[in-house]
Amino acid sequence: MASRRMETKPVITCLKSLLIVYSFVFWITGAILLAVGLWGKFILGPYISLIAENSTNAPYVLIGTGTTIIVFGLFGCFATCRGSPWMLKLYAMFLSLVFLAELVAGISGFVFRHEIKGTFLRTYNEAVLNYNAQDEKSIAVDNVQRSLRCCGVMNYTSWFSSVYFPANGIPPSCCATKSDCHPTDMRNATIAAGKVYQQGCYELVTSFIETNMGIIAGVTFGIAFSQLIGMLLACCLSRFITANQYEMV
Repeated sequence: MASRRMETKPVITCLKSLLIVYSFVFWITGAILLAVGLWGKFILGPYISLIAENSTNAPYVLIGTGTTIIVFGLFGCFATCRGSPWMLKLYAMFLSLVFLAELVAGISGFVFRHEIKGTFLRTYNEAVLNYNAQDEKSIAVDNVQRSLRCCGVMNYTSWFSSVYFPANGIPPSCCATKSDCHPTDMRNATIAAGKVYQQGCYELVTSFIETNMGIIAGVTFGIAFSQLIGMLLACCLSRFITANQYEMV
């Protein structure tokens, strides 16, 4: 029996090393999700408001998920160093839950990408029609038009129907050359047509969604299936420790 324990001790040590490395990588994943959630909350909040019809909890979900992963990543390292079978089983159970959640999120994002595009069309069109240059959605519209170098929903003519146009014309954020856009010119549909971005914002945003959704889904699936490695390592280590009555000194 003592000889068998000596033979399995290097295996357990190897499994522990691999699981600690995995837990550290898992912890980094949680830190990234937390950072993305905070970025989405404080930087992308206005943009998200244009895509969602109602207030979205996506940033809070990322912040909560990232924080939970960080905590359990540390727990995984502690459980591995401690060599506790029940802790390792609990860690494996948590990894399985994360795997299922990420799998569902990846599938949902890919399947409902067309619905996301439709929602964006409605909300962005409403934001343009009700634009006043002051509220959160109006500021978000300006940021989108400046950063993507686009104008209106389908094109600059979308602004002709907005409540802002009769008194103020097309917003300055549509100007291709800022110094060449006089307020008087922006109220003249004929003159403004030659001074603003010609491409609509809807096409640019939806093209990005369509092009990158497959990549995003693939990365999500890859991260999700990586949880299987951690589950396997945790279960194997727990089984070896239990079977051989191994204790970390």
